[in-house]
Amino acid sequence: MAETDVLIAGLFSAKRKDHAQLMDALAAEVTARGGRVVGRFVQRRGISGGKKGSAPGGKSNMDRPYSPRTLMSMGKVKEIAAARATTGAGAVVFFNELTGRQRTLLTEIIGCPALSRCDLERALEPPTASQEC
Repeated sequence: MAETDVLIAGLFSAKRKDHAQLMDALAAEVTARGGRVVGRFVQRRGISGGKKGSAPGGKSNMDRPYSPRTLMSMGKVKEIAAARATTGAGAVVFFNELTGRQRTLLTEIIGCPALSRCDLERALEPPTASQEC
């Protein structure tokens, strides 16, 4: 990651009041590894009213991704892709853990490697059986 322009992104529940500090910490991690943060993207998952019928409202979904395929909404992913094209960033680091499917699809859509904060941590530490991000 040394001397690479990097975008950072995070999906946070509206219940999470410290999202700005968490993004600052992620930026510091990227910078400590030699990357240059050239853009930040935050998507907040808020509370919406109950849906018609017996479907649960937004409150019960606040801690879930917007999309199982892309983590964030497609609109936000397109925003990140446009910023990557404009800045020439070499990677996007997400605060959130990514599944293999999300990583592959985001890399394809955005046009550069999609990594998670956990990937940065794992790159510096030997793996352990109980290691969780």
